[in-house]
Amino acid sequence: MTYQAPVRDIMFNIEHLSDWPGVSSLAAYSGVETGDVQAALEGFGRFCSEVIAPLSAQGDATGARFDGEKVVMPGPYLQAYAQYAGMGWQSLPHPEEFGGMGLPRAAGAAATEILNAADMSFGLCPLLTDGAVEALLLTGSGAQKQRYLEPMISGRWSGTMNLTEPQAGSDLGRVRCKAEPGADGAYSISGTKIFITYGAHSLTENIVHLVLARTPGAPAGPKGLSLFIVPKFLVQEDGSLGRRNTVQCVSIEHKLGVRASPTAVLEFQGATGFLVGEENRGLEYMFVMMRAARFSVGVQGVAVSERAYQHALRYAQERVQSRPVDGSSKEAVPILQHPDVRRLLLRMRALVEGGRALAMATAGWLDLAQHAEAETAREAAEMAEFLVPLVKGCCTERSVEVTSMGLQVHGGMGFIEETGVAQFYRDARILPIYEGTTAIQANDLLGRKVLRDGGSTARRFAGMVSAAEAELRKGSAKAQLVADRLGQARRAFEASLAWLLETAPDDPNAAYAGSVPFLMLAGNLAAGWQLGRSVLAAEAKLEQGEDTAFMTQKIATAVFYAQHILVECGTESARVIDGSESLFDAGFEN
Repeated sequence: MTYQAPVRDIMFNIEHLSDWPGVSSLAAYSGVETGDVQAALEGFGRFCSEVIAPLSAQGDATGARFDGEKVVMPGPYLQAYAQYAGMGWQSLPHPEEFGGMGLPRAAGAAATEILNAADMSFGLCPLLTDGAVEALLLTGSGAQKQRYLEPMISGRWSGTMNLTEPQAGSDLGRVRCKAEPGADGAYSISGTKIFITYGAHSLTENIVHLVLARTPGAPAGPKGLSLFIVPKFLVQEDGSLGRRNTVQCVSIEHKLGVRASPTAVLEFQGATGFLVGEENRGLEYMFVMMRAARFSVGVQGVAVSERAYQHALRYAQERVQSRPVDGSSKEAVPILQHPDVRRLLLRMRALVEGGRALAMATAGWLDLAQHAEAETAREAAEMAEFLVPLVKGCCTERSVEVTSMGLQVHGGMGFIEETGVAQFYRDARILPIYEGTTAIQANDLLGRKVLRDGGSTARRFAGMVSAAEAELRKGSAKAQLVADRLGQARRAFEASLAWLLETAPDDPNAAYAGSVPFLMLAGNLAAGWQLGRSVLAAEAKLEQGEDTAFMTQKIATAVFYAQHILVECGTESARVIDGSESLFDAGFEN
């Protein structure tokens, strides 16, 4: 079944939820109009539907493979990537100074969604390159930017992130990869890195690895890590490619999903590397790329959920089975007419649209944090830092739920690989794991984003939700219903927040036992908040007689979300406040 990019809904979110007036007034985006963004996304959507989406099943069936010397990609990927790069799609969210289109981050997030909905295995290569570009933009030297950014932004070169090692996992303080300084200012990098997405492939001319390693005498733990550029081919002064660097792929992983995305084990054998910034600040710099990657992985969750929803909706419209329970027909009807199938599909749609709304709003905060003036940027950065773990953690967990429901809509046929829906479920399952598991996102949210500032940003977030409630109460009966449910969810969040702030200093185990439920509560509330804002925008459009069917559906989806999903915030709050004692009382000795 063909994927169609949901450009209408994406543009609604960009225009009404991403603070478009504030973002478009930034000097970085002067002259960018919504029409420019829409035209770019419509063109990209057609390309992904026609060229990339057909790769998904082929890539899943064929997979990437390692022949002992090199990674062999599925044949159609090579031509498709050449078209992708040749048409300039990699450049869409990057600065014009280095050859980018210069569109805001919300447009870049939309492009990430569209590409990964078409084929997540394909989309992972551009996603990692985007993160490497952002890291170099913010931390690289002028010479490094001039040497590496234009070829990466053009898509001729790709980028990777090299953190994990066999003994380290997510505990980066245990990284052992070494960096020995040389006489010429370069470093000799030695060690093994694992789980390197697109660490080896043949789609691009060069691969720019960003590698965490330790210099001699560096402090122990994470404070002793430095960041290095280690290109597959060394780059000469004129920008041409020189000799092959001594970094080798020794194997790739055999995976549950995203099988056409090569996940490499890399051996750095005295490879030539170049220090980024200052020694011992590598983890700080890498967090720039990690934040970008975590946000994008959350968007991938929305993407695969959208693809699963479209697939399930078409099937429900076409599959005829059983008479309706209300007796309105003596013949079997499309399963879309059965109440529980409608419940499944509406839950899928509400979770997709809620996740998209949250991601687009967060993209606006991220742009303001990077490009606005001092005080505005500081406040925006605090809110963006609070929201990114919600996008990553909540949208990825929901993607597993949505793709599972898509399989359920198909019934027994969903368990059969030929229908395609099992692939979405398998692909989605990695999303709550990589770039930091859901627990890591939750610990980051609680420790760094809530406890560190005494809950100030969390209370500010709750205050903005409350302001939206007040506006909704001025609207229709449906808007008021959303306001009521939003208020109940916000109060559950505030009660959980107060308990965590009180409990954490004396009993951190009890507090962190509730960190994932708190993340899911906050993410649910944040998505509901944005859908509430969608109701306000849609009702204003209806008063103007604009796009009536679309706006009516937006309101209906928000009402469903309020009645079926926001109400779960109370359950998560109970898990936070009351759940820790049983967690530690239950033993595993037997």
